[in-house]
Amino acid sequence: MKQSRILITGAGGQIGTVLTDALRQAFGADNVLATDLRDLGPQAGPTAILDALNPEALAELVNKWEITQIYHLAAILSATGEKNPLWAWDINMRSLFNVLETARATGVQKVYYPSSIAVFGREAAKFDTPQFEVLIPETVYGISKVAGENWANYYFRRYGLDVRSLRYPGIIGYQSLPGGGTTDYAVDIYHYAVRGETFTCFLSADTALPMLYMPDAIRATLELMEAPAENIRVRSSYNLAGMSFTPAEIAASIQKQVPDFRIQYAPDFRQAIADSWPASIDDSAARQDWGWKPMYDLDAMTTDMLTHLR
Repeated sequence: MKQSRILITGAGGQIGTVLTDALRQAFGADNVLATDLRDLGPQAGPTAILDALNPEALAELVNKWEITQIYHLAAILSATGEKNPLWAWDINMRSLFNVLETARATGVQKVYYPSSIAVFGREAAKFDTPQFEVLIPETVYGISKVAGENWANYYFRRYGLDVRSLRYPGIIGYQSLPGGGTTDYAVDIYHYAVRGETFTCFLSADTALPMLYMPDAIRATLELMEAPAENIRVRSSYNLAGMSFTPAEIAASIQKQVPDFRIQYAPDFRQAIADSWPASIDDSAARQDWGWKPMYDLDAMTTDMLTHLR
């Protein structure tokens, strides 16, 4: 069987930095090519500067490195995208088409395409949002992810391309700073706590959102991609969940270990985005099809985050 050779776009992002390391541990450092718009600096494996909007450059790397899997992480996230919607749509969609077409033309075996809970809008069930639910998103990021899910399904059914996807909730990790998402407060808050500073939250105290700790997110991604193809019954994108909490609840979790920590609230335009998203997610399809199960709850995540950031 051909050795797995992996290319990652957006490898310098919040998820990309951690996923790159995990893939190199699993497949060998020399078999994972990390790419981004900027120089990724010294790493324990090959890197390249790549604009995912350039199909010729992408195809050149895929052929040169004999790539068998592409993890397409490059994207403009929700809060950043709302500042320039047409720009965000263009980048998110053109880069996806370049990946799908390059994979189809060069014989890449698998493509990973991350989606998001941003695909849901206020018409979706607020609690335990089911796998197959109405998708009427209210951000350009969510609109592009819904379109991407449908194209992933299309390329699988039309061309047999093995595209797999997860609808990430908010991802929390200590390894890198967030990149312009509506759930980013749940990363920033730990940095403020460790520095002994008061945190100003851009969401209201009682805004519940689905979240996932980075180690669980990475493990879910690897487990999905390594699952037998016959087990993957959802070819749009799988719901994925770990925990749901409010800013007040995460602050209380931190205060168990940092009693002097203080939080204040100043909701901004991101509040409307959060209000359109689910408060909790039903991920039973992922649990049934490929055995997904999270390991971290809120307090376990808080302990681990504070330990590493200190």
